[in-house]
Amino acid sequence: MLTTQPLSFVSVLFFVLFLSQPLSSLSQSPPPSSSDSVYNSFLKCFSDRTKSSQTQNVFSQSNPSFSSVLRAYIRNARFNTSSTPKPTIIVTPRSESHVSAAVICSKPLNYVLKIRSGGHDYDGLSYISDKPFFILDLSNLRDVSVDIAENSAWISAGATLGEVYYRIWEKSRIHGFPAGVCPTVGVGGHLSGGGYGNMIRKFGLSVDYLIDAKIVDVNGRILDRKAMGEDLFWAISGGGGGSYGVVLGYKIKLVPVPETVTVFRVEKYINSGAVDFVYKWQFVGPKTDPNLFMRMLIQPVTRNKVKTVRATVVALFLGKADDVVSLLRKEFPELGLTKENCTEMTWFQSALWWDNRVNATQTDPKVFLDRNLDTSSFGKRKSDYVATEIPRKGIESLFKKMIELGKIGLVFNPYGGKVAEFAVNATPFPHRNKLFKIQYSVNWKDNTAEIEKGYLNEAKALYSFMTGFVSKNPRSAYLNYRDVDIGVNDHGANSYKEGEVYGRKYFGVNFDRLVKIKTAVDPGNFFRNEQSIPTLPIAKGAEVPEPGTARRWSRVGGAAVAAMVVLHVF
Repeated sequence: MLTTQPLSFVSVLFFVLFLSQPLSSLSQSPPPSSSDSVYNSFLKCFSDRTKSSQTQNVFSQSNPSFSSVLRAYIRNARFNTSSTPKPTIIVTPRSESHVSAAVICSKPLNYVLKIRSGGHDYDGLSYISDKPFFILDLSNLRDVSVDIAENSAWISAGATLGEVYYRIWEKSRIHGFPAGVCPTVGVGGHLSGGGYGNMIRKFGLSVDYLIDAKIVDVNGRILDRKAMGEDLFWAISGGGGGSYGVVLGYKIKLVPVPETVTVFRVEKYINSGAVDFVYKWQFVGPKTDPNLFMRMLIQPVTRNKVKTVRATVVALFLGKADDVVSLLRKEFPELGLTKENCTEMTWFQSALWWDNRVNATQTDPKVFLDRNLDTSSFGKRKSDYVATEIPRKGIESLFKKMIELGKIGLVFNPYGGKVAEFAVNATPFPHRNKLFKIQYSVNWKDNTAEIEKGYLNEAKALYSFMTGFVSKNPRSAYLNYRDVDIGVNDHGANSYKEGEVYGRKYFGVNFDRLVKIKTAVDPGNFFRNEQSIPTLPIAKGAEVPEPGTARRWSRVGGAAVAAMVVLHVF
């Protein structure tokens, strides 16, 4: 059993002296040194710990390769401009020991350490900051080791989903893994945020199939599931791994997939029944056969010079075309599905098809090994959850609003099936009992400050319009659809209160447990970003526990709280 330890005389004296400091000073880091001296200090430490010269893995802003390394995994062009804040150093580790060294060598330098795997963080929190920062880029840690006999695989945090699917396909045509449909998404962020894809109704979330994991903690230790303990393993299984350490990789359980699956796409417009189409989908998509996943895309378009809305079902059925046509003829006649709409293929080919490769059966599987570096468009994403079907009149008003706004689209992703069979606290992901998730999505090509403001305001306007139709108390959001509009954290004296605003939207009833785990494993809040899990404030006079020990928690304010928390940094 873990125990607490009493304060030493030196700790008490330091604590008393710390209380005399102005509250405002507690949230401010000492000013960083010049970038050259910081680079030299870090490089010396890093080289000493890795026992070799590491200039090829540590990039200063003056390095000729700095810009290309930075840009390679920026997936939102909004954060790839001349005015975007740049890191002082980029570290590209090639081994677990490199990651450990990077953590240890960063801590004394008072820089924020941003952790990036695939760079698909929608609001760029894995690679930008308004404070001096480093980037720990995990893209070189991309091993995927598949063991078909054991129905498992070890996947490194810097691998992409496309690489995972390809390596599984190399070994088997009847194994898969339930994760996302974008092949360039990084494993580290996707799984540590929950992870879902078009097999969510059959198998559940990606994190429902985690067996083991490795993480580098705040002390630079490399821990597996047994060493980190079940609390921390639970936290990084959907609670955002970057709040607690650097996730190195996960061991996953593979799932069985049939030799033949079916995909189809059917679209409707307002004048061809789109309102009834979308309304009825709400009663079928989340409740039909779990082998069927029907995503609904809703987009404002101009057709024959008339502004309208297009509603499109994009679907995967884990079975044959005849079976899904028969099923939906009964359950969803508004769809009008025929066998001619359907294409049968392997599960891996369906992953290619979902990546908008229309001729998936003729596509070279190796395209999933292409990371498409330094490619991005300007975009914004937001999210919501729906617990009760939207009335038909609500769908009509939604269409009118989308036509009025003109650009922003919606994606409805059905839940139900296996994902709802797990308890809401089985993992940090709390949204299992919802009917479906909404993604607000808008992209654009050319950009100015005025253009960007217009698109962002459009996203906010539609989000505001949907208030009456979505979850409440709190209004829920999905961590992997990062959205700074719902709250950010400056990690000052009000860190817990600021973190609670977005934290309860992302994690609901699981937020409090995540905060306790965060405070236990990283009490000095070294691992942080603008939406990371905050640490708990500790009451004046309470014992200061060592990292990893049990605690008595108390939520209070004031200088004493900040002092007690900051004390652990030193």
